[in-house]
Amino acid sequence: MKSIWRETCEIEERKPLDENIETEVAVIGAGMTGILAAYYLQRESKDVVVLEAKEIGSGQSQNTTAKVTSQHGLIYHSLLKQYGKEKAQQYALANETAIREYQNIITDLQIDCDFEYKNSYIYSKSRKELEAEAKAACLLGLPAALTKEELPLPFPVWGAVEFQNQAQFHPLKFLKAISEKVKVYENTEVERVEGNKLITKQGSVQAEKIIFACHFPFVNFPGMYFARIHQERSYVLALKDAAQVNGMYMGAEKGDYSFRNYGEYLLLGGMGHRTGKNAGSYDALRKTAEKWFPNSREICHWSAQDCMTLDKIPYIGQYSKENPDWHVATGFQKWGMTTAMVAALIFRDLICGQEVFYKDVFSPSRFSLGNLPALLAETGHSIKGLGKRVLFIPGKEVEDILPGQAGVVLYKGKKAGVYKDMEGKIYAVDIRCPHLGCQLEWNAAELSWDCPCHGSRFDYRGNLLNNPAQKNI
Repeated sequence: MKSIWRETCEIEERKPLDENIETEVAVIGAGMTGILAAYYLQRESKDVVVLEAKEIGSGQSQNTTAKVTSQHGLIYHSLLKQYGKEKAQQYALANETAIREYQNIITDLQIDCDFEYKNSYIYSKSRKELEAEAKAACLLGLPAALTKEELPLPFPVWGAVEFQNQAQFHPLKFLKAISEKVKVYENTEVERVEGNKLITKQGSVQAEKIIFACHFPFVNFPGMYFARIHQERSYVLALKDAAQVNGMYMGAEKGDYSFRNYGEYLLLGGMGHRTGKNAGSYDALRKTAEKWFPNSREICHWSAQDCMTLDKIPYIGQYSKENPDWHVATGFQKWGMTTAMVAALIFRDLICGQEVFYKDVFSPSRFSLGNLPALLAETGHSIKGLGKRVLFIPGKEVEDILPGQAGVVLYKGKKAGVYKDMEGKIYAVDIRCPHLGCQLEWNAAELSWDCPCHGSRFDYRGNLLNNPAQKNI
């Protein structure tokens, strides 16, 4: 299961760290955020190294739909209402700046990454919500308009909010080019951080500044990001002979679908759900594709995992007041490519002592009473996951699990997660997430054990797929 980006681009391997070193800036994570941050800081004559647990772009950067846009759902109306015009404008300007910065790098380095300007659309059947969003976006100076023109979608809608001059590209072709400009150690997992030192199995890195660009921050205290973020999964099909939509489309409501083309292919996304809830699947998305595009053919499929914050705004900036030399970028919602650029620019300016016009709206230390219900809901999810591990007593044994299925059972006198393959071979794992102890849930669509509390994932053999957990089960 590889994305179309991974199928069509190879990035040269880098060697692991094999010694103790010192540097000005150490970046954890070689996805789009980490590589861009390193690239900009090196242009400012900073000594930078990037540590990657697997390979460059092997996380969420390879699983994006690669839209570069300041249109992030129906966000601007709510931003104005909750944070006021100044911060809403900061958010808008930051993301519009990100689009132009991608173009600047691509032009400067002459990168062939299929970058093209396209208009983006948020569609809905609700007139009231679209009108409110269009009005808010225009007030903030964004290139927005309300459109009721017939849209190239396979179902009727009232209309859409259109943003002009947004963009799409091939993320790994871009990442490959800029990663050649920075020093990266692959297969070098950071196990812990002690002050300004990063500890790995192969060696250590002493740094003046540290950037956590690893999707979900794995240091729980201080910061407590686990209490302020949850993760969601969504699924994508690349379809041939489907449709040309000439733009980027995403629905305003939960359960809606996204559409964009990459060359001759249509990228159809949807079936999103909270990680560990297992409400979506490739099969369901395939049935939808068959209904709308009966003559299409699936080329490849993949899934994405996104960090969601309490107020739908990413956390970018100082990790915590207790750690002034640590910086973090997380909670990108479903807009990782644009926000990666925003984060890189903020890190560059913060570390180089320059003025950052739009840093306040992304501040990780922000809090609003309006976020209290969401915070309590996240706490409730964690309590439920922890309680289930302690209180739930399996009613099944291994013999009750059919081939191709999985479940929580009593296995050799202990509670375990068991998957039985089609040949009847048993794969048993500890059902306790090593992050904070919640009970894992089986994801039948992807044959994985997922944490409903904070989104860690493991394959049926127990190998770690997604953080914040740091070890296998």
